[in-house]
Amino acid sequence: MVLNLLFITTVIKSTFGVVTTGLWLIPLMLAAITYYRYDAVDPESRPLDQLNLYPEYDFIVVGSGSAGAVVANRLSEVRKWKVLLIEAGPDENEISDVPSLAAYLQLSKLDWGYKTEPSTKACLGMQNNRCNWPRGRVLGGSSVLNYMLYVRGNRNDYDHWASLGNPGWDYDHVLRYFKKSEDNRNPYLANNQYHSRGGLLTVQESPWHSPLVAAFVEAGTQMGYENRDINGAQQAGFMIAQGTIRRGSRCSTAKAFLRPIRQRKNFHLSMNSHVTRIIVEPGTMRAQAVEFVKHGKVYRIAARREVILSAGAINTPQLMMLSGLGPRKHLEKHGIRVLQDLPVGENMQDHVGMGGLTFLVDKPVAIVQDRFNPTAVTFQYVLRERGPMTTLGGVEGLAFVHTPYSNRSLDWPDIQFHMAPASINSDNGARVKKVLGLKESVYQEVYHPIANKDSWTIMPLLLRPRSRGSVKLRSSNPFHYPLINANYFDDPLDAKTLVEGAKIALRVAEAQVFKQFGSRLWRKPLPNCKHHKFLSDAYLECHVRTISMTIYHPCGTAKMGPAWDPEAVVDPRLRVYGVRGLRVIDASIMPTISSGNTNAPVIMIAEKGADLIKEDWLTNPEYKVKRQATAVRDAEPAESGVVVQGVTLSPPPANSNITTTTTTPRTLRDILESSSSSSSNSNLKGNTTSPSLVVSYADS
Repeated sequence: MVLNLLFITTVIKSTFGVVTTGLWLIPLMLAAITYYRYDAVDPESRPLDQLNLYPEYDFIVVGSGSAGAVVANRLSEVRKWKVLLIEAGPDENEISDVPSLAAYLQLSKLDWGYKTEPSTKACLGMQNNRCNWPRGRVLGGSSVLNYMLYVRGNRNDYDHWASLGNPGWDYDHVLRYFKKSEDNRNPYLANNQYHSRGGLLTVQESPWHSPLVAAFVEAGTQMGYENRDINGAQQAGFMIAQGTIRRGSRCSTAKAFLRPIRQRKNFHLSMNSHVTRIIVEPGTMRAQAVEFVKHGKVYRIAARREVILSAGAINTPQLMMLSGLGPRKHLEKHGIRVLQDLPVGENMQDHVGMGGLTFLVDKPVAIVQDRFNPTAVTFQYVLRERGPMTTLGGVEGLAFVHTPYSNRSLDWPDIQFHMAPASINSDNGARVKKVLGLKESVYQEVYHPIANKDSWTIMPLLLRPRSRGSVKLRSSNPFHYPLINANYFDDPLDAKTLVEGAKIALRVAEAQVFKQFGSRLWRKPLPNCKHHKFLSDAYLECHVRTISMTIYHPCGTAKMGPAWDPEAVVDPRLRVYGVRGLRVIDASIMPTISSGNTNAPVIMIAEKGADLIKEDWLTNPEYKVKRQATAVRDAEPAESGVVVQGVTLSPPPANSNITTTTTTPRTLRDILESSSSSSSNSNLKGNTTSPSLVVSYADS
């Protein structure tokens, strides 16, 4: 209780500033007590971390993020199926409930802390030319770190998936899965054929808005775009953003899908469990078990029916490659036995945005950190579930527009806008620049002069990039972070399209409705773009390549496609080609990225994927299970696995001077021995010490 209190007060104090009277402590104490009691008495309280695991489950789901939480919920609806959900991170904390504090969770222990490889084409304004890629390492995954925006994408996205040879993935088929999970609490959408009430995932607008978002929507109508539901019949238009929030608090997939099933007898959850590989039997090519490390012990748990990889577009391909499923040459380079040659880790796509476009205003209508009285805003949030702490990570408005590069005869815009009543300068450099990884020299020259000034921003983001990146192994060590090559702007047309999007954003900001606030563009050029005429196409492209921001939407690294597609990793039923009993259900399977924020589409994929599994195992006579003679009765839970004593399993930090082994261990004993004597020298966390290894194998 005391630790919770100290954590909450410290974070909120640093977020909103400190009043001189010190009275900020009173509402923060109330906030801590409120959260504590809520968790203690709510029937949908926090899920339990199972310590005594069965040696065998019907289904093992790896990853509890936007997809895995949904899959585990839906599969455990079948009472005779025993389901294990494995999550590498801990449970959510109280701060994750507060929508406005999303940025404070990034770069924390709840974040994998990934970075892209250095680039000469993008992220030029970031430290070492590397973009931060936050990914959730927590129950609920990235739905705990994201800005909660609920965007389904475009009808044409899914019709395109079907046209690529994926029957059942067209818009008319997937719409019901969007609606299945949705509990939309905005009255103006209550009777809309595109929305539903009563699902597990709460969707609504933030209860607090700045006057600037109304002006943003009005500016769109002045430009000829309608104020519309962008998740409805048409997408092109402007609207006040909807998000996955409930009673003013974040509604993560853990809260929506896992808390309600915490007491199901056929469902187990194992947190703080780092999966190291999927065990595939070479003779039968069947996924037999999952190995993971938890609290110094290594478990090997068998899957009676299937293993479902829902670890996300970075960790899913990493696990597949560590398990011998991936590009032959790449796996052989790391000494990994190739079980199935598949294009795992290729086809990676992400929405990249142009950050830093800043407009100053003369009236106190924006979010400025030092202006907020922590007592007042905390009372608003705790007692009334309202106020600026309920804003969706700061984003208030959404829009979808056409550039000259898109076909206007189709309702398929190529640029999305995120509008926020704040910018990089609004917190005086306290958090935003750190989350972005912005170079100090860029911040000091461009944004420090307007620190804590009222401002707002429009961020244009590229909806359908032509460039493709990749995820590759850094080594055969499962604790080494993978190599992430975003490959932004490899296709020059991507940068040119984003430039056109920036020009439209500038026209939106010049609309008459913004004159009432004295809105004007901050015209300080970026230091590395000064040689271009300000706001010329060349300057804007330099800006695009300098403050290149991920929108946290990596996908496509285990592409869904028909058997004749050489790039396909999974079939339209999400089964991994050439491997029995293994599916991928997360953003990895997207053939092409959806046109908008990807959290809602990933939840849809999970809903549909769970139904595909049920159809196969409940109606298809070819899906039969023969219990192994050595299996332990489910009624007799017992720890099963490899007990590791006296060894530090955490990967070493980035500054360790230890060489990387290129020999791939064939058993977990070898993996751990390798980990204790070798490690990568970048993007790693943990201890550097590795005492002598003593491994004892429990009977499984």
